[in-house]
Amino acid sequence: MDAWPYPLWIAHRGAGKLAPENTLAAFRLGAQHGYRAFECDVKLSADGVPFLLHDDTLDRTTSGRGVAGARPWAELSRLDAGSWHSPDYAGEPLASFEAIAAYCLANDFRLDLEIKPTPGTERATGQAVGQHVRRLWRGTPPLLSSFQPEALAGARETAPELPRALLLDELWPTCMAMAASLGCIAVITHHKLMDATLLAQIHAAGQRALVYTVNDAARARELIALGIDGIVTDAVDRFDPSSFA
Repeated sequence: MDAWPYPLWIAHRGAGKLAPENTLAAFRLGAQHGYRAFECDVKLSADGVPFLLHDDTLDRTTSGRGVAGARPWAELSRLDAGSWHSPDYAGEPLASFEAIAAYCLANDFRLDLEIKPTPGTERATGQAVGQHVRRLWRGTPPLLSSFQPEALAGARETAPELPRALLLDELWPTCMAMAASLGCIAVITHHKLMDATLLAQIHAAGQRALVYTVNDAARARELIALGIDGIVTDAVDRFDPSSFA
């Protein structure tokens, strides 16, 4: 396999438990804890601007309500995406992908960019994300990941050179064949699915094996001993990426 350009440890949604997830504040806090790779979720506004948000709706993590992808970016950019977490982050805005790209490029950080489409926009979101990454990024590109094969297919159509990874929360009969057909260089599973047999199968296919979301030290050590290639974690304040093994 080719050399792997991404760190072992990846901060989930920035430091998405200690700060408002998927915001620049969360990225900055993760960086303060020594992380140099981050996972985040990207979807499209109604007018095609890629921005960071996990849920389909705005209700849980912003001052807005309703389907996020139905709102233009001018409206989304004015929402408070921090007060839900704590008063310290009141007024923290939603992050555009362009802002995240600028931050990561300035600091030479790596990115696991999960394409998280509003339902019904899977292919279009993948296409747009591919276009924006190709336009904005220099150096080691983000790893484009998704649970939605159609989103990965869309990304491949507009930016075939960008690395792709299939996300799995369960193992379905043709999932490995799907990863291969999409030209994925990695498979990312829920950590409970990963064992020595699955990891060997992924490596035998010439792909890297990553897992989410590992917050238990004993489980992290077990996966490292197996030879895992990447660990997404919320526990950025407990796992030192420079020394934990």
